[in-house]
Amino acid sequence: MSEKTTIYDIAKALNITAATVSRALNNNPKISAATKKLVMETAAKMNYKQNRLALALKSGKSNNVGVIVPYIDRNFFSAIIRGIEEELYPLGYHVIICQTHEQESTEIDNINALLNAQVDGILMSVSKLTTQTDHFEYVLEKNVPLVFFDRKKDLKGVSTVTIDDFEGGYRATKHLIDQGCKRIAHLSGDWSLEIYKNRYEGYKKALTDHGIALKKEYVIKTKSDIRAGQKASEKLLMLPEPPDAIFSSSDYVALGAIQQLKKHGIKIPSEFCVVGFSNEPFTKFLELSMTTVDQSPVEMGKMAAKVFLEQVKDSNVKIEKKVVLSPTLKIRMSSVR
Repeated sequence: MSEKTTIYDIAKALNITAATVSRALNNNPKISAATKKLVMETAAKMNYKQNRLALALKSGKSNNVGVIVPYIDRNFFSAIIRGIEEELYPLGYHVIICQTHEQESTEIDNINALLNAQVDGILMSVSKLTTQTDHFEYVLEKNVPLVFFDRKKDLKGVSTVTIDDFEGGYRATKHLIDQGCKRIAHLSGDWSLEIYKNRYEGYKKALTDHGIALKKEYVIKTKSDIRAGQKASEKLLMLPEPPDAIFSSSDYVALGAIQQLKKHGIKIPSEFCVVGFSNEPFTKFLELSMTTVDQSPVEMGKMAAKVFLEQVKDSNVKIEKKVVLSPTLKIRMSSVR
């Protein structure tokens, strides 16, 4: 049979009304179990496909949830998606994944596409280049639950699930101080993203609390890649008084720094300590395993899904939660003297 079989074809085959077929397919309690069974079996034989979009428009529920991330191929974001799926799949939800490539225009297109697909909610991490909030407010106007994870904008009515980046930065820097490091540099990300600004603030507070002066030349903003780490660490090593440690807001940048330090024959950790951030899988498999701050991405994904479920449980109750997860410092060879 054609894939375009309709309920009218099924009704004709069974000599019943199309309305009865429709009710049976939608598990209406007014239809007997025997009729439901017969309709379902006939629909399967005739290769009938229900129009999910039409059902969503009719019921107001699609059982689809949109997830928007900057990049799918980053372990951190793929682990968050895994957490979301593990929480939602058992409850019958399907996850539609979009990526922005850090572009605000793509983020807006993603949101519009998901709303047109009648998703029941949108869980997302904000693009680095996003400056406006109109598209987020449009989601709220549509009464579609919106949950930010990791990267966020502070908007009334929007729940967020983040890690305590300030605490992560503080613990990483304090650990270096405890190892005897006195000239600690910080390789930071773009401060337009709150996560990087908070990691820097944690670094700064740890220095202040331990009587170490902050040197502006020790703080360098970089892209989050290996090459950026190589260039930034080279710049630090050329200073009249180079640092003896680096706390990086990115594991990839920290890896680039380690490569450059080795190139100069600097011994890690006896002469120079390095700490990263994110606990990427490669950090524990390096010949010199890397100390890093774990962001618990699977847990973050699960929590974002739970917050979404709370919001759809009772559509008449507006829930706004601010969940902050505690970071964990994974101490490894790159920083232990």
